Amino acid sequence: MKNTLIFCGIALLIYIVYRVYKYQTLDDGLDRLIKKGAIILDVRTEKEYETGHIEGSKNISLGTIRERYTELDPNKTYITVCSHGLRSVKVETILKEKGFKHVYNGGAWSDLQKSFNLKVSENK
Repeated sequence: MKNTLIFCGIALLIYIVYRVYKYQTLDDGLDRLIKKGAIILDVRTEKEYETGHIEGSKNISLGTIRERYTELDPNKTYITVCSHGLRSVKVETILKEKGFKHVYNGGAWSDLQKSFNLKVSENK
């Protein structure tokens, strides 16, 4: 019984830390940016992207962003997304280091898609 309570306590703590992290790292005003034409930059791998993504999003993985960031226009607005929100924060930081001024973290692509009712594309 004691082990069960400890396990539940740890699981609850991990969940709370995750939720706090998620809300602290997501940028406010994403809906406004999307309406103004922000480009959704999906930073998952190509294989992950092919399983489903937000329609119209651009895919450049975290692993290739340092080489491929030149494909992006530094004057445009980007919202980074990935599967859970960790890689999108890293890419946001990398792009800002490269001089991009309008980069925002959108967290998990599926959460962003649901929150703003964006269309999903699947490659099969």
